[in-house]
Amino acid sequence: MAVRQEKVQAVEELAAKLREAKAAIVTDYRGLNVAEMTELRKRLREAGVDYKVVKNTLTRRATRAAQAEVLDQHLVGPTAIAFGFEDVVVPAKILSEFAKDHKALEIKGGLVEGRLVDAAGVDALAKLPPREGLLSMLLSVLQAPMRNFAYAVKQVAEHKESAGGGAPVEA
Repeated sequence: MAVRQEKVQAVEELAAKLREAKAAIVTDYRGLNVAEMTELRKRLREAGVDYKVVKNTLTRRATRAAQAEVLDQHLVGPTAIAFGFEDVVVPAKILSEFAKDHKALEIKGGLVEGRLVDAAGVDALAKLPPREGLLSMLLSVLQAPMRNFAYAVKQVAEHKESAGGGAPVEA
């Protein structure tokens, strides 16, 4: 009975993570040795990403509970899932970089913002700048029209001052 309770609790935890995560990337870790797996976990943990080796049968139950059954197609063979709660790019970037250096790590696909992505989608996501960089670019784009408007007003004012148009003219 205690084993069943542990499995129920594991399914509930996985379902909660699937609901909360902005990105859940599924990997096959076969062929990685203990040192490589420890290095990968360390990199992910430092970035705030949770990486769990999961049993496929329990994960399928969790995907049903979290209404994320589309992920089931990636649950074949040894499976580990990286859960990114803050930024969708960070786990993709770390896993893609690690997979380039360690051919044994295979990225199968995952869920990003509730949408199913394949390995190519995860790789494309990894090429994006992190969230802070995207926000910085967006802020720059949003500020440009105001900055240009302020510059134009300043130029008009300086032109009027230099032309002697600073004093009002009476008619």
